[in-house]
Amino acid sequence: MKLSREELKGLMKNKLMQAGLHEGDAETTSEILTWAHERGYYSHGAVRVEYYSERIYKGGITTEPNIVWNQTGPCSGILDGDNGIGFTVAKMGMEKAIEMAKENGVAIVGMANLSHSGSIGYYTEMAAKEGLLAISFCQSDPMAVPYGGAEPYYGTNPISFAAPTADDRDVVFDMATTVQAWGKILDKRSKHQEIPADWAVDEDGAPVTDPNKVNALNPIAGAKGYGLMMMVDVFSGILLGVPFGGHVSSMYHDLSEGRRLGQMHIVIDPERFVGAEKFKETMSACIDEIGQIKPAPGFDKVNYPGERSVARMKKAYESGGIDVVDELVDYLKSDKIWIKSYDHLNRFAE
Repeated sequence: MKLSREELKGLMKNKLMQAGLHEGDAETTSEILTWAHERGYYSHGAVRVEYYSERIYKGGITTEPNIVWNQTGPCSGILDGDNGIGFTVAKMGMEKAIEMAKENGVAIVGMANLSHSGSIGYYTEMAAKEGLLAISFCQSDPMAVPYGGAEPYYGTNPISFAAPTADDRDVVFDMATTVQAWGKILDKRSKHQEIPADWAVDEDGAPVTDPNKVNALNPIAGAKGYGLMMMVDVFSGILLGVPFGGHVSSMYHDLSEGRRLGQMHIVIDPERFVGAEKFKETMSACIDEIGQIKPAPGFDKVNYPGERSVARMKKAYESGGIDVVDELVDYLKSDKIWIKSYDHLNRFAE
C-alpha cells in the first residue's frame, strides 16, 4: 500500500500516543521513523512502531523522563535521558552539540540512559544541514561475535558521519559494523536460500550457510570490524559510564525494564579549519568527481554516501507514495497497542 508522508507519519504518531507517549515525543519519533522509511531503511522505519509501542505501554520507556544536561567543559557534555524515548534524547543531544560547535568549533556530546534511537544517520544529517561535520556512534545489544570468538559480545554498533556540500547533496553515511543485517538473513530464510559463509556463525562459532542455524553475526572485515565494534562501545558505552559490551541490555528480554543505552555525537565546524565555504565547495567537487568515475560491471554509476537513499525517496513520491506493507497499515489503524508481542524474545526477536 502506498501512503503519503503525512499519512504514514500521522498513523505512527497516533499509535505511539495510544501506547502512552506524549505528543511532542511521538511527533519527534514518528518524524525520524518516517525519515528512515521513505529512504528505504525499512528495518528502522514503520516496522519498529509495534515494538516501541509495547515497550512504552509496559513501562520499559519512561514517558515523563527527567532529562538532565550536564555541561562538563566548553566543548563537552552529557545528556542523561532517564530512559526516555531514544529519538527525543538523541535529537536533543545533537541540538546541544550543534549549538556548542558553532560557539567553540567542536563539540563532543554523550547521551546516557536512553532507549533505542533508530537510524543514527538522521542525527548526523541534522549537523550537515547546519553546515557542520558530524560523527555518531551508538551501542546495541550483543548479537555479533568478536573476531576469533564463538559467542556474541558486541552489537551491530552503528557508525554514521555526515558532511555538508555547496549545494543540497549532503553526504550521509550510516552503517552497522556487522557483515550483514539480521533482516537479510530472515529474507533468505523466507526464500529457503543459503547465506554466504561470511555473514554469520553457528553455536560453535563456525561459518554457517544455513540461515536457520545462525547463532550470531560476523563483524565486517574480520578483525577490522571487530575493532570498529569495540571503538563504538568505548565511545558510547565505557566513556559514558553505561553498561558495555556483553552487559548491554537485550532489546527484547524484558520490555518492562529500561535499557540504559549510550550514544555519542561529535560535531566539528569547518570554519575553524579550512573555512566553511572552502570545505563545502571542495566536498561538492569531490562527489562530482566520484560520480564521473567509470562504473564497474553491474553498476550504472558510483554514488556518494546517502545518494541512493535520497533517490529512493524521490522515486517513491514520484510513484504515488511510500510503500508500506498492508498488514502494517492495518496494525497502525487498529485499536491494538501490539499484535505480536516482542516481550521475552531472543536477540533476534524469535
